[in-house]
Amino acid sequence: MSVSQIIEWFSVIIIFVGSIISVISAFGMLRFPDVYTRAHAVAKSATLAVLSCLVGSFIYIWVQDGYISVRLLLGILFVFITSPVSTHLVIRAAYRSGVPLAEGSGEDELKPVLFGEKEPLPTKQSE
Repeated sequence: MSVSQIIEWFSVIIIFVGSIISVISAFGMLRFPDVYTRAHAVAKSATLAVLSCLVGSFIYIWVQDGYISVRLLLGILFVFITSPVSTHLVIRAAYRSGVPLAEGSGEDELKPVLFGEKEPLPTKQSE
């Protein structure tokens, strides 16, 4: 087995791992209770899945054809930058439009800051 075949198999494994992560992301999208946790599952694991598939393709083309694909590099950069930002904006829009949190999510500390529903400040007791 030559070095190029080993690197090709390595790129195939990276692409396969990316596809497995993509399936896990789909299960997370189906299982989680609200839009916030679903978006978290999609943003983290789908971004990792797409990036690993693109990196595996980049390595394969580099070894097989002997040139560096600028399109794949730009695709990797584009996904790496835009996916977290777009997910953040979708979640922010959902929160500001009043989509409720799931039961048991904990305390919503952002609500008083954004919507002005402030709790009364504790007063100093006079002695």
